[in-house]
Amino acid sequence: MGIRDTKMEEELETNIIEYLVEKNGYIYIDNNEMKGAYNRQYAFDEVRLLEFIQKSQPSEYEILSLDTPVGKDKFLKQLDFKIRKEGIVSILKNGIKCYPSSGTIIFYHALDPKRLSSYEEFKTNIFAVTNQLTYSDRNRGLELDLAIMINGLPIMTMELKSRASSSGWTYKDAEEQYKNDRDAKETLFTFKRCMAHFAVDENFISFTTRIDGKNTRFMPFNKGTETGGSGNPINLSGTMTDYLWKEFLKKETLTSLIRDFAYISVDKVKHTEALIFPRYHQYRAVTRLVEDVKEHGVGNRYLIQHSAGSGKSNSITWLAYRLVEVSYNDKKAFDSVIVVTDRLNLDKQIEANIRKFIDEKSIVGHANSSTDLKNLLTDGKKIIITTVQKFPYLLEKIGTDLQGRNFAIIIDEAHSSQSGKAAASLNMAVSGGRSTDDKDMEDHLNELIEARKMPENASFFAFTATPKAKTIEMFGSVFDLYSMKQAIEEGFILDVLKNYTHYENYYKVYKTIESNPDFDKKKSQYKIRNYVEGQEFPIREKAEVMVNHFLTSVASKINGKAKAMIITQSILRAIEYYNIISDILKRSNTGFEAVIAFSGEKEYKGKVVTETSLNGFSDKETPERFKEDKYKFLIVADKYQTGYDEPLLHTMYVDKVLNDVKAVQTLSRLNRSAKYKIDTCVIDFANKPEHIQEAFQPYYRETKLEEETDPNKLNNLLGILDGMYVYEEDEVDTVVELFLENSSRSKIDHIIDSVVERYVALTEEEQVAFKSGVKSFIRTYNFIASILSIGQVEWEKKVIFFEQLIHRLPTPKGKDFSQGILDSIDLESYRLEKKTTMAIILEDEDGTVEGLGIGTGRKGRLELDSLENIITTFNDVYGNIKWKDKDNVARQIKELPDMVMKNEKFRNALKNSDLENIKREYETALSDVFRIIMWDNMQLFGEWTNNSDFSEWLSGIIFDEIMKKQKR
Repeated sequence: MGIRDTKMEEELETNIIEYLVEKNGYIYIDNNEMKGAYNRQYAFDEVRLLEFIQKSQPSEYEILSLDTPVGKDKFLKQLDFKIRKEGIVSILKNGIKCYPSSGTIIFYHALDPKRLSSYEEFKTNIFAVTNQLTYSDRNRGLELDLAIMINGLPIMTMELKSRASSSGWTYKDAEEQYKNDRDAKETLFTFKRCMAHFAVDENFISFTTRIDGKNTRFMPFNKGTETGGSGNPINLSGTMTDYLWKEFLKKETLTSLIRDFAYISVDKVKHTEALIFPRYHQYRAVTRLVEDVKEHGVGNRYLIQHSAGSGKSNSITWLAYRLVEVSYNDKKAFDSVIVVTDRLNLDKQIEANIRKFIDEKSIVGHANSSTDLKNLLTDGKKIIITTVQKFPYLLEKIGTDLQGRNFAIIIDEAHSSQSGKAAASLNMAVSGGRSTDDKDMEDHLNELIEARKMPENASFFAFTATPKAKTIEMFGSVFDLYSMKQAIEEGFILDVLKNYTHYENYYKVYKTIESNPDFDKKKSQYKIRNYVEGQEFPIREKAEVMVNHFLTSVASKINGKAKAMIITQSILRAIEYYNIISDILKRSNTGFEAVIAFSGEKEYKGKVVTETSLNGFSDKETPERFKEDKYKFLIVADKYQTGYDEPLLHTMYVDKVLNDVKAVQTLSRLNRSAKYKIDTCVIDFANKPEHIQEAFQPYYRETKLEEETDPNKLNNLLGILDGMYVYEEDEVDTVVELFLENSSRSKIDHIIDSVVERYVALTEEEQVAFKSGVKSFIRTYNFIASILSIGQVEWEKKVIFFEQLIHRLPTPKGKDFSQGILDSIDLESYRLEKKTTMAIILEDEDGTVEGLGIGTGRKGRLELDSLENIITTFNDVYGNIKWKDKDNVARQIKELPDMVMKNEKFRNALKNSDLENIKREYETALSDVFRIIMWDNMQLFGEWTNNSDFSEWLSGIIFDEIMKKQKR
């Protein structure tokens, strides 16, 4: 290191020390003083440690005889043992007991306004900084740039680098210094001895909680830039990274990091431990939310847009704990915190982690039934966890004895079920439910209107990576952002669009009837494509591509542990893929197997099958069993497309049209980082790159609402529905009154029957408009009512009436002009063509999502066309071999089976050999035939020779045709 390099690092070091001493109240211990105080065996500053105990707890100091060599040695050994076993964080939180003392030696972290002595106690803590610490007994020449200590115990270390040095060293060089020069066998760097180790330069900060040589994993501790990327914004008043020592090393903030955030996570299955310390955005989000509650109290909504890979489980854990403790106007803000999640394992994580912060038994409860939820709420359980599937049903069952209590609702992924009717149920629940007093209809309607609004005694905290328009409109603009862009740039998730390959499917169909009838062109095209892609041959073709690609390009990834997911259009398609993939894998002799995942039962080839029956183990075991090395393919139909976290997923094969946020959620199953995982791969058979790009763009940076929902559109919609005269206003009033009186269904049914009768009398186009309009009104009102400042009685009446009516309205059934199309065609050819492998690039800008569409639907315009024209159009779109002489080619292809049968060896094999030998002789015979064809049709011979997709397809259909004739 040159003189200038040393000088620049020293300047950064000096700036940090001076600020900590002058502004944050630390003491500075120079290298000379530390030499006589630092115990390298235990990594303690004995002087400050004993000084703290003598000053803060003199009776314990005396009982333990800490002024004698024997007493001191005994205490230091016990303290060292407890730190090695439980970790420094636990010791600072909970203290240490040492015989013969019956008390506990503690670090004072409580600042309680109700207990003034707590402030004096806190002042006895000794926050210190030292530099160039010679920490090693083995090599006295090794020095550490900075160490932060509390009461003589090191809790943080720092290695500093300066970009202004002649060598241009950065925090990355500091990371390498920790990996290469800081031995985990040295006491100071053993696991759990320090809370965190920081690599720092003027622009970037990273940290680790475990020094492990080359395997040391550093995580970013940066704010993020103004454009949503990694790094830090320009700091006009100093160094970009000075927030570390100016903000996070404040005594109160550092104390909060120890008390409220850091903890040891234990994996009982793998028998491993991890010291959890928050990343910057996690600390920022939780702290900002808590501070806002302190300032504004209960009754607000917060939207936290944190990307996948943001550590939401920990963020939710920390927030739940802090909200239990937070006060507003000198009393606890919330009686209960309710966590709503669709991740079944999150409740266990939260319960285990919460116990690291609150020493109180049974603080977390699980609501598995309506009775559970009611009991947990009425009993004042601190933290209640329920699943999103049960949430709306459970809330409707809650009693009316919760008035006067306050609730915090944390939503893991903001689902649409959290808005609209479900939100109304929640609001009724947490605000005490509907009154049972004797009130008229208008009073009840006003109660319902109020219940749909945000209750004053509940606050909502919604976490999502992909906020929808409804979510943004309900919760407001994003309160805290950790963008997809920042997560990718920081390396916490992988860019799933970097290695994207698109396949085109080409098909040709032909008429199987002599006549040329007319069909609905649009519906027929859809049916033909669905039919073609559902045939075994196209599925097998794609399955062969998938398996071959996996075995040649993917299997060796992630140190040989890479796995793949296949996304299918339907359960039936998933089952087809499962059987074919399993067959191909069996023949590959790799020992690899596939797993299938779908919900419910499905009839397949005359037999009812389930996920359990196909896999051979319970569907509840699927996520864990898939982790086993032999399982390489997970084939899904909807299930596991969202919320599924498996870092070993490397490649996704997509054979399903994915739209909007569904595309983002599905492809994002690949983005979790893992050891040795450096890239991902998407092979897409169903979507075009530009459509995937359009789907991802809104969520790359901050997601904003394009336009808020206009309530007047509800009035306009009602004007249309009222004007169709399907119902009368007196019928609406009567049904609403009977509903509010909890009258029997029989009293309502005859009125609804009359309305349905008028609906049926409408034309098909009018039925479509009316039913879609009613659905639109219900959907929009249930959502918008929760954010309107002034409710509308007429709208509330209409939504009650419409909800009684909608399920009784039959679906408009016009004539299906595409019926019979599949009986009139058959598949002539199919082939796959690989297009370019590319990186899909997103624009570096905030995204927008469109608001709700409100209005009536209409029947699609019928366009009839002849069968021949429909087939021609289909083949023009999905087929791409341009034959110079189609008729001649068609004639020759038809003759090929008979030409092959002229081969004597092949005929003998058909009669006397097994299938493997038959196929071998068939390939030889077919090659001989094409040598003859070469002289008659060079284009057909060229396609067979150079177009592997075409030759495989042609070889397959000829062989199948020959085998069919043999069975007749």
